[in-house]
Amino acid sequence: MAKAPAAEVQAGERSVRVSSPDRVIYERTDRTPEVTKLMVAEFFAGVGEGLMRALRDRPTALERWTSGVRPGMRLATGPQDKNADAFYQKRVPKGAPDYLETVQVTFPSGRTADEICPTEIAVPVWCAHMGALTFHPWPVRRDDVDRPDELRIDLDPQPGTTFSDAVRVALVAKELLAELGLKGYPKTSGNRGVHVYVRIEPRWEFVDVRHAAIGFGRELEKRDDGVTTAWWKEERGKRIFVDFNQNNRDRTIASAYSLRPIPGAPVSTPMTWEELGGVTDPGAYNLFTVPDRLADGDPWASIDDEHHSLEPLLQLFEEQDSVELNYPPDYPKMPGEPPRVQPSKKVESHWDEDGNRVVE
Repeated sequence: MAKAPAAEVQAGERSVRVSSPDRVIYERTDRTPEVTKLMVAEFFAGVGEGLMRALRDRPTALERWTSGVRPGMRLATGPQDKNADAFYQKRVPKGAPDYLETVQVTFPSGRTADEICPTEIAVPVWCAHMGALTFHPWPVRRDDVDRPDELRIDLDPQPGTTFSDAVRVALVAKELLAELGLKGYPKTSGNRGVHVYVRIEPRWEFVDVRHAAIGFGRELEKRDDGVTTAWWKEERGKRIFVDFNQNNRDRTIASAYSLRPIPGAPVSTPMTWEELGGVTDPGAYNLFTVPDRLADGDPWASIDDEHHSLEPLLQLFEEQDSVELNYPPDYPKMPGEPPRVQPSKKVESHWDEDGNRVVE
């Protein structure tokens, strides 16, 4: 069979070339037709206003599934996954068009990289041509990449819990945010979880935003016994985990209007609070259904209208005696961090009061 010629997708004022347009990215399911590479590019162009609200001027990593999404395929999360089928692209891919802009970011290791910094919808459409399905923007803008303007509350269902449990916790989070004078914007993760975003003044560093997320998560634990901030999986139980570490430097989550690599082409979909409360099937929000929602407006259209102070959340952290929690294993040891060992394997005599291993 002859290879299909490249197609052109109109993205704003540009026409973007998409090679192998008939390549099947998502196979047919019992509720959705198959999805081709061209359809992915057209989807991003069609939700351009909402997608650019999530990506504009932000350093953005790409989740690239160049061969499509199939059962059993794996996403590489580190150098040990050399044979994985998909990967994260943190540096600008070769062959990028001249209209694609970049910004330099610094990783926790101290290394730097030039990442894609979308400034127009043609950029994510070109990324679709490169096999990108999911966009992972940093919570910062290009004019200050060290001070976030976004707090991200990631409500992650643990085994034994459901999407409906995450929705319940999200509504408790809404009430708490309102009490603190903050406005949150919810979206489905595109899988089983719920994300709540709060625009903040870009005055604080990453560690402060992380502490704000810890303070908020601990307060949620008091209000709903189905919530946990326990970093170690063995301690989480059947609860919704508030993943505070998603607010670290170089930790990102799927943007609004990103596709997820799951059968049926689900979308991480912005919601109103009223709408979220009635959702039981996040998979119903997919490449085929989400574009029509935007005809009635984007639920997140006003997200940039107000940027809040982080002080109320930092006050919560201080009231909790500013107790630090664990960082991810690839981070350098941080001040005040507890020992990086599973509680069930910890031997107290092997650690000093600062959480450092005692060398005999």
